[in-house]
Amino acid sequence: MGSRKKKSVNKHYMGQAAGAVLVILLLAAISASLWVPASPIEMDPVSRLQPPSAEHWFGTDHFGRDIFSRIIYAAQVSLRIGLVTAIMTTILGTITGLVTGYYRKADNVLMRIVDGVSAFPSILLAIALVAALGGNEMNLVIALVFAFWPIMTRVVRSSTLQLSKLQYVEAARAVGTRDIAILFQHILPNALTPIIVQATFIFAEAILAEAALSFLGLGIKPPTPTWGSMLGESRIYLVKAPWFSIFPGIAIVLTVLSLNLFGDMLRDLLNPHTARKRKTAKSKVEGKEEQPNSLSVNYKA
Repeated sequence: MGSRKKKSVNKHYMGQAAGAVLVILLLAAISASLWVPASPIEMDPVSRLQPPSAEHWFGTDHFGRDIFSRIIYAAQVSLRIGLVTAIMTTILGTITGLVTGYYRKADNVLMRIVDGVSAFPSILLAIALVAALGGNEMNLVIALVFAFWPIMTRVVRSSTLQLSKLQYVEAARAVGTRDIAILFQHILPNALTPIIVQATFIFAEAILAEAALSFLGLGIKPPTPTWGSMLGESRIYLVKAPWFSIFPGIAIVLTVLSLNLFGDMLRDLLNPHTARKRKTAKSKVEGKEEQPNSLSVNYKA
């Protein structure tokens, strides 16, 4: 019991630390123009491939551009694409998940489409769509939404199938409540927990997918900095200038890992079964702590 409780507490601390990292990264990206010392696109061939120093904290790249500045400004692109993708995927997946989980006829049609899209790996589908549409930010978001939409649809559909069989939904249907009111007033509020958690995971996957597409040259075009394009440009300088690859890689890993840890914490905190288990475990521990005192009182009596 003690080890399990300790793991839960440590997990929450890690989730809180991950949330703090995300907040710091978001604030740094938003206020980049106010405090970042160098331009992310200004070239200085004389200073190319310089190691980290007091002037260039993360060193410079093959064009003499400050890597620290480029990483901070690239965070704006990655976080914006990830956030917009997560929001649009959540909205579209929630609507289709509610419809397919509540209406059996629509389920037979829409889920076959979802199954067909799910047959392709998300990253390969995004690569194909970006190659067909073109590599700008809007097309990138469209490709990622289409690639991750089936995941959210399945999550919401599963919750809707379970909730639609509960008594309060059947009671609302029996008194003549309209279907749209049942979906958005009775089912959706009780399905928000898995939706919110899945949205955080899609946020992280979208950032990772954007970096992969930029690494392959299919993402945002230069000179706009992105973490993936920086990794792509640094491939031939791995031995000569390892900092060129290390710092963008750390930015991607830190952001994606923080989002996953934060999503895990949200899942534990918002899951009613987990909360009930925590309360039960706490009451058992408190009961065991109080038991010796009660026994000692009875013994003395």
